[in-house]
Amino acid sequence: MGLEDNIRLVVEQVLAEMSKSENFRAPVTTAGYIPGKPVDDPAPAQNGGWEETRLKDLTAIDLQKHLQVPNPVNKTLYEEMKMATPARIGVWRTGSRPLTETLLRFRADHATAQDAVLSEVSEEFIQKLNLVKLQSACRDKDEYLTRPDLGRKLSTESLEKLRKSFQKGADVQIIVSDGLSSKAVEANLPDLLPALMQGLSGMGIKIGTPVFVKYGRVAVMDVIGEELKPKVAIIFLGERPGLGTAESLSAYLAYNPRQGMIESERTVVSNIHKGGTPAPEAGAYLVTLLKKVLDKKASGVNLE
Repeated sequence: MGLEDNIRLVVEQVLAEMSKSENFRAPVTTAGYIPGKPVDDPAPAQNGGWEETRLKDLTAIDLQKHLQVPNPVNKTLYEEMKMATPARIGVWRTGSRPLTETLLRFRADHATAQDAVLSEVSEEFIQKLNLVKLQSACRDKDEYLTRPDLGRKLSTESLEKLRKSFQKGADVQIIVSDGLSSKAVEANLPDLLPALMQGLSGMGIKIGTPVFVKYGRVAVMDVIGEELKPKVAIIFLGERPGLGTAESLSAYLAYNPRQGMIESERTVVSNIHKGGTPAPEAGAYLVTLLKKVLDKKASGVNLE
């Protein structure tokens, strides 16, 4: 079930309960809603019923800037607290329960997180970024979520393709994988990847053919490194989504990538998204970091 279906189902349930009250009046829209302020009646439809209720996309509202407490004693402090954290604070209540608006937003964000995990990066997106597609040993999304070990390997067909068709010995091998959020990949890579590749090329750093690994885990970079022998490999994956954002991307770097690497040999840059490190800025930073890894011939705890 998609985000819109989830929201529609919740709204229908809430309106059904509210309609049992004889004083209930269906609102046309939630846009501009102010807690405690009456909502005007919509014009009745020609068939005698009410016009179709139209709801604003709740996920488009910036919760850090959205003030729900009516007439706060210290509005400035309230605003500062909201901007200091992405946590859901100052959401107000009705009696001992949260507002309907708050509950709907929680459900909407939860649905968005589910969609990010269960959806897949489109073929058009992979082609647009000129990525060569490979696949892990996972056959489908269900197997990817339940068998992390298979996500660390390449399928027999992809491994054969890698051995026969790919350039070996590059300075940097770029790998992209869906990870646990396809939304993170599609939201950030279009701005990040060009900045990264242009920066590396400008420094005279040789780049291998960028690849996309469907259903890949972090350690699939070890298998690719073992075969292509780049000096450094970098893999981008969507992070596990939460209620704060479903678009956070991580980058893992490894010098001399090979099978049998331990996690402390990897360097990670996380929280790449519009609310964290923006994609273009992350691309520029990763160019500097990759240059450092190449110069020091080390990554992870050995880099410092």
